[in-house]
Amino acid sequence: MASSEPRWHAEAVEDAREARDWYAERSALAARGFLLELSDAIEAVAEAPERWPIGRAQTRRYVFPRRYPYTLVYRYQDGLIAIVAVAHHKRHPEYWLHR
Repeated sequence: MASSEPRWHAEAVEDAREARDWYAERSALAARGFLLELSDAIEAVAEAPERWPIGRAQTRRYVFPRRYPYTLVYRYQDGLIAIVAVAHHKRHPEYWLHR
């Protein structure tokens, strides 16, 4: 289990905000659902941050399991979780590598 709340890269915060806003323009219920999925993703990662294998740029990926096509990209090192991106599946792959 991670030792504290995850740190968010500023651009990852913007990713999440843009996604929420996109859903909110269409449906308040959809926006709420997205935020719940994001919360579930953060909770799952916090409970077992090493569950997902290490990939490119020392990141791990938690794929949202239900209806939202997003992946939570994060790094885990020394007991700390750093959220790198909330990446839409149709966005250019690994656009977040510079983070």
